[in-house]
Amino acid sequence: MRSFKDLKVWQKGHELTLAIYRATRSFPKDEMYGMTSQLRRAAASIPANIAEGCVRGSGPDFRRFLQVALGSASEIEYHILLSHELGYLDKSQFESLSSSAIELKRMLTSFIQKLIAES
Repeated sequence: MRSFKDLKVWQKGHELTLAIYRATRSFPKDEMYGMTSQLRRAAASIPANIAEGCVRGSGPDFRRFLQVALGSASEIEYHILLSHELGYLDKSQFESLSSSAIELKRMLTSFIQKLIAES
């Protein structure tokens, strides 16, 4: 059985999660249960779903977990934009996080398509 840690898409998702946690440390305290929590939960959902799906094999179950991860990546992309527009993320943070989220979405989409082609 292949370890989820060997998957580049999981590694990218984990890196994004760590970056989100670092970036949200400076969010206003009144956002602790709002934007901070929402971004962190959506970010952690990506590598968690990839890890869970990995043990399901390469069939329809794995694709379903990858699609959930893709949905969370889209959610993050929006919350990064909103956080920037609210002034919680500076331009540099916004661009870096947004670029990472978009790259991760591309990787997930490609991986899903590869699994569909193999079935």
